Amino acid sequence: MPRICAVQYALNTVASFEDFAAECTYYVQTAADYGSDFVLFPEMVTMQLLSATPGLKGEAAIRTLNGYTERYLQLFQGLAAQHRVHVIGGTHFTVLGDKAYNVAYFFQPNGEIGRQLKIHVTPGERQAWGIEPGREVEMFTTDHGRVAIQICYDIEFPETTRLAAEKGAEIVFVPFCTDDRQSYLRVRYCAQARCVENQIYVAAAGVVGNLRGVPGLDVNYAQSGIFTPSDFGFARDGIAAECPVNDPTVAVADVDLAVLARQRKAGTVRNWNDRRTDLYQIVTK
Repeated sequence: MPRICAVQYALNTVASFEDFAAECTYYVQTAADYGSDFVLFPEMVTMQLLSATPGLKGEAAIRTLNGYTERYLQLFQGLAAQHRVHVIGGTHFTVLGDKAYNVAYFFQPNGEIGRQLKIHVTPGERQAWGIEPGREVEMFTTDHGRVAIQICYDIEFPETTRLAAEKGAEIVFVPFCTDDRQSYLRVRYCAQARCVENQIYVAAAGVVGNLRGVPGLDVNYAQSGIFTPSDFGFARDGIAAECPVNDPTVAVADVDLAVLARQRKAGTVRNWNDRRTDLYQIVTK
């Protein structure tokens, strides 16, 4: 039975990459101490690095962040191997070819690194940083189930998660970054809806705190959590675990994949198997 740790990460000012690495190391160690199989960091977590050179915007900010990429990858790859835990390392703005993307990296204990590019780019990301959209829904196979990553805004589009579920995903990880309660609730309500629609688990982790000197990350709001379908055999209110609002902490919960399989076949409702694929289906290019 996989155990998930969702990190509600505080974006405080740091003076160096080493400060950032110390914070991330602490949380991976904490997740490992709890016996977690997966640890999920939030979207925009590496934006904290810009506080070491405040005031950067647009292309200059992207160029600076991209310069940290190798150290970022080495840090999380090493932590995943050292603690034998799968790490969803939040997201990191990365230049691929000549375009900038918002990328979630997936670090497995065996050293493998996967990545999911954000597919639905927000107006703010496009205008402030020139972020380009990805084009593929990835699925990752692990010893603890099949998982996918939907970055923040992506979870607000049912088709994206449906594609992941059709590829076999049983758990969807959602690193997010929202500035106020209404923005956060869009992510949360959609995450819980995706659990019901696809009979899957969804874990969501967001950033909190105020990051002065980094445009776009001035204030943040989050209540990270691990969500389930709503039926017998799951948490009463569809919430396996959640953090207090805006406190830097973690939420930890076990998710039973065997229960998912049983509920798809014999639940009170069977949303996955009762899809009317004779009337509608998702067709990809």
